[in-house]
Amino acid sequence: MTAQLNPRGDVAVLVPAAGAGVRLGPGAPKALRPLAGEPLLVHAVRRIAAAPSVHTIVVAAPAADVASVRSMLAPVAPVTVVPGGAERQASVAAALAAVPAGPEIVLVHDAARALTPPELVESVAEAVRSGHDAVIPVLAVVDTIKEVDAGERVLGTVDRSALRAVQTPQGFRRSVLAAAHAAAGDPLTDDAGLVEKQGVAVVCVPGSEHALKITRPFDLALAEHLLAAGA
Repeated sequence: MTAQLNPRGDVAVLVPAAGAGVRLGPGAPKALRPLAGEPLLVHAVRRIAAAPSVHTIVVAAPAADVASVRSMLAPVAPVTVVPGGAERQASVAAALAAVPAGPEIVLVHDAARALTPPELVESVAEAVRSGHDAVIPVLAVVDTIKEVDAGERVLGTVDRSALRAVQTPQGFRRSVLAAAHAAAGDPLTDDAGLVEKQGVAVVCVPGSEHALKITRPFDLALAEHLLAAGA
């Protein structure tokens, strides 16, 4: 059954999905790789659409696949699909330009984080709604981190207490994200990094173990296990 978005919602979610995903091996663009019989993008959009405050979802798809992605997502949720760019930053900018008047909170979400729960979407949106200009979900770093030189010689151990692993969706006040993209120079893979360059404070909220990024074959196998366990 097709999900219905909230016409009174104040959140637009952008999903850049035009990347090749070479670390997953040869094949379709990463967002279109299958996970338990359905593309990663379908899993991601289904969970986004289940978040009650979402008004609009815009997907930036590979230019050659816009029509097929639109057809693929039609049974899942009402989604606007636009051609993505060569770089992630260009895809986000294209999706942002397609957001209609209304939503003043914009979330940017990786399709590769296909199992992100709707509750995390709402948590990030609520943090922006409460007054923050930019919000990122994070997890504490649990591994020991070593700094090394070019020859792989250890220079020291990094204090992990001040480190966080960043996830998506990343949330922004719409005007803040638009200004950051308008001023962008060198391409970045992280939208929070763009707004940081503009001097905007970025705050953290707790992330989710289920929002893992599916980048390697091992990640895909782990995601399939989580799905089978009811994620």
